[in-house]
Amino acid sequence: MEYKWVALSNTTIGTLMASIDATIVLISLPAIFNGLGVPALTSFQYLLWLLFGYSICTSTLLVAFGRISDMFGRVRLFNLGFAIFTVGTILAYLTPNKGDLGALELIGFRIVQGVGGAFLFANGAAIITDAFPENERGQALGINMVSFLAGSIIGLVMGGVLAYYNWRYIFLVSVPVGIFGTAWSYLRLKEVGRINRNQKLDLWGNVAFGVGLTLLLVGITYGLEPYGTASMGWGNPWVIASLLTGGGLLVAFPFIEMHIKNPMFEMSLFKIRAFGAGNFAAFLGSIGRGGVQIVLIILLQGIWLPLHGYNYSVTPFWSGIYILPLLVGFVVLGPISGRLADRHGARALATAGMVITAAAFLMLSLLSYDFVYWEFGVILLVMGIGGGLFASPNTVAIMNSVPPEHRGAASGMRATLQNVGQTVSIAIFFSIVLSALSGSLPSALSSAVASAGAPQLAQYFTYISPTGALFAAFLGYNPIGTLLSSPQLAQVAASLSPAITSTLTSRTFFPDAIAPAFMSSLRIAFYIGAALSIVAAIASAMRGSKPKPPEPSDPAPS
Repeated sequence: MEYKWVALSNTTIGTLMASIDATIVLISLPAIFNGLGVPALTSFQYLLWLLFGYSICTSTLLVAFGRISDMFGRVRLFNLGFAIFTVGTILAYLTPNKGDLGALELIGFRIVQGVGGAFLFANGAAIITDAFPENERGQALGINMVSFLAGSIIGLVMGGVLAYYNWRYIFLVSVPVGIFGTAWSYLRLKEVGRINRNQKLDLWGNVAFGVGLTLLLVGITYGLEPYGTASMGWGNPWVIASLLTGGGLLVAFPFIEMHIKNPMFEMSLFKIRAFGAGNFAAFLGSIGRGGVQIVLIILLQGIWLPLHGYNYSVTPFWSGIYILPLLVGFVVLGPISGRLADRHGARALATAGMVITAAAFLMLSLLSYDFVYWEFGVILLVMGIGGGLFASPNTVAIMNSVPPEHRGAASGMRATLQNVGQTVSIAIFFSIVLSALSGSLPSALSSAVASAGAPQLAQYFTYISPTGALFAAFLGYNPIGTLLSSPQLAQVAASLSPAITSTLTSRTFFPDAIAPAFMSSLRIAFYIGAALSIVAAIASAMRGSKPKPPEPSDPAPS
């Protein structure tokens, strides 16, 4: 087998495995919390860290690992990443304790996975770029990109299936793949890229970027958690301090890099038009669509699926099934657009992809909460096609534009902007939805319970947390049933007639009460996603029209 195919297959396995594990927890959270014996609805900090701890760790380390790889070898550190990821996966499967300690252990093991994932994501695209000649990189990077995007959707489906039997299986399934991938990468991958060993580590740049990004993402994460009587934590002094300090360090980062002899990241790369425009477009596109997946899952689990006869306990699995059209669009268009980019350049394809994505956002905004599924599925397919058209050509253009000795750092920066964009996107989408619901949900539920014959409950719903209600649906619980079984309402709930209790805890009561306010706020989020996609399309169109000529000094290995 030619080495280039060895490199592609190995990096694709690594990317697929890491991206699956990034989302497999999303659908498996109810089973994880039940298995650990943690009260999910009163443990938001654990929920948020299980959701975001992996991506925060990965995002923070990507650029640093990419730069270190340029100095010490991309293959060497990719192999190390495979090994670390596998160890973290085994530890997550073996999580020894339960309760709060077990939750903290699992979060720690997920962070170990995140360290390994950072090595994999930082070096995969660079290894492929080193191994393939320029006229074949588009197809190769397209296949690799599809594995990343497909993995994020496959993780949702696998999480629902495996967690049905045992939550530990969601980690066990990756162990044999990790062991095989680690062994194969150490045996077959070889260093063919241009390595610059005569450099020193940039201590101040690493501190400014790593600490700044960590504080920023941690602040965003805790901003989503209720604070005092507020539905969200943006007024929490610690959140404000974290965001300001993190943002300040990130603002200082480029100035530090411009005055360091051996910078962590060569800021002059942003002067390359294809690199700067491509990364800016990717960042905006990631913000635009990154939070869509989780918001659509909440829409399906909290409203649409219960209205169509699904019990809350099975909605996490079925929501993963129903968003599969998004995967189909990515898988079909990713390799095709990559191959076309090899021949005709990235600008037209990537720009068209973002325009199509914007159109899909606008189509989503036209749906009612009780939509016809085939219409919803077609829109998701269109959005997947737009993402597939954009992702592969954009990655090709970015990686082809940089000198060979900077490919590791460039790959790390590209992946970092994508991961940060997704985290910021989730914060934006959640903030819009929860802010709107904080004003309308309590009164809507109070009116609904009064109309259902339980006016004595109305006062208790005046201070209901939209975060708690949405996360209940997200975790597969009936929000009203959960509230009625709480210690605060147990005595009042016991006085209700069986008929009224049955009405309040029916599958349709909560969706009917919350849907109008939820869809109103969701449409605002969709409009913002469309606007960001349009700006990303404009940035993509500014990258230049002609593909970069082949590099005679950087021949591909045979």
